[in-house]
Amino acid sequence: MKALVKTRPGIGHVEVIDVPEPGCQANSVKIEVAYTGICGTDLHIYHDTFKNYPPVIMGHEFSGIVSEVGDGVAKYKKGDRVTVLPSTAVTCGTCPYCKVGHYMFCPERRGMGHGVNGSFTKYVVVREDMVYKIPDSVTLEEAALAEPLACAVQAIEELTEIRVGDTVLLSGPGPIGLVCLSLLNMKGSKVIVAGTDVDSMRLELAAKMGADLIVNVSSEDLEAVVHRETNGIGVDVAIECAGAGPSIRNCLKTLKKRGKYIQVGIVGKEVTLDFDTILYKQLEVFGSLAHSMQTWDRVMSILGQGKIKLAPLLTDIFELSRWQEAFQMCEEKKGAKVLIRYDE
Repeated sequence: MKALVKTRPGIGHVEVIDVPEPGCQANSVKIEVAYTGICGTDLHIYHDTFKNYPPVIMGHEFSGIVSEVGDGVAKYKKGDRVTVLPSTAVTCGTCPYCKVGHYMFCPERRGMGHGVNGSFTKYVVVREDMVYKIPDSVTLEEAALAEPLACAVQAIEELTEIRVGDTVLLSGPGPIGLVCLSLLNMKGSKVIVAGTDVDSMRLELAAKMGADLIVNVSSEDLEAVVHRETNGIGVDVAIECAGAGPSIRNCLKTLKKRGKYIQVGIVGKEVTLDFDTILYKQLEVFGSLAHSMQTWDRVMSILGQGKIKLAPLLTDIFELSRWQEAFQMCEEKKGAKVLIRYDE
């Protein structure tokens, strides 16, 4: 079968090559991949700004259909529609973080797509405990967004309280940012979405998805807009999803005193900040790294209730052989969530 592989360390070194089809072992589930979303992490792996262990098949945001189950598997059967928690592919299970479900901090952790083989291919084999059935009302395309939804749920629902009546600045209208917007809309918060010229399509999509205000910081004064919209007080919460120095600085500048800052985007390099802003404004600062077991349980409940709308984020689907076009579209921010499927 074909697979998109990071073949060796360094910038680039990504190509579609032939790989062996995996066998289904005991207590494992073999899944025929339906769709895999391109994540910002995949771009970081391409540019070698996110830790990876080549040679490795890339891709981790995916849905599919069970094609085989190993001996001892009782919860799943052939034909089940599923998604997968990809971050727990390798964990020790015994460290303080694993014991409380915060597997992201396990010192031995390796996730799919960077540490072990991922889903930019035809078949994957995973442990039974990594698999989650998807509700009948959720399409396989939407189910490929379960992992980014989990990232947004932790940031918006679990780190701190964001309430009705809060004014929230969401900087960076990429896929994670737009999922965060959907959750904030459900809360009833007032949301200002900020981006740059290259985000123009995504800003328009944010407006269609219910943002109260969109701001193109390339041509508009964000501080002036926030001053006007908050009567000079500043936003209650700033959520940084772009992973960019100027975006981080804008978030810190526009926060009110004793406001809340949530970092969601991966920067991938050092940035220069006026760090005293945190001191003088007495800000609460949160880093949101992916998700936890608790998050995934909540995500399954959210999908089952059918109240969050993920379909508007799905803008493009490419076959695996056209991965370079798909990656370039994401680099240029011309789509929202771009999916890859195996060539027919």
